Amino acid sequence: MEKAKEEELGEFQRRTLDYTAKFSKISAQKAEKLVRELGEKFQLERKDAIQVANTMPRYAEELRAILTVKGRIIGGTQLDDMLKLVNGYRERD
Repeated sequence: MEKAKEEELGEFQRRTLDYTAKFSKISAQKAEKLVRELGEKFQLERKDAIQVANTMPRYAEELRAILTVKGRIIGGTQLDDMLKLVNGYRERD
C-alpha cells in the first residue's frame, strides 16, 4: 500500500496519525521485528506479541497481566527473558 501524503489524509486519519506518533514507543520497523522475535523465541501468538510491543512493559507483573489473559502461565525466568528482549528495543518513554 502506498503511503499517503499528510495533506491527503482526512481529519480522522490525521488525528490517528498524530495520536500514534505521540504515543508510540518504538518505530514501526522495530515493533515488527520485536513481534517476530517474541513469536520465534517465546512461541507467542502474533496478537499477543503485538500487545507486548504496543505496551512495552517494564516489569514482570505488567507482562504477566498481558499474557495470562489467555490462561497461559509463564514462569519468572521466561518473563525476565522477554523483558530483556523488550528493553533491547526500547527507544523512549
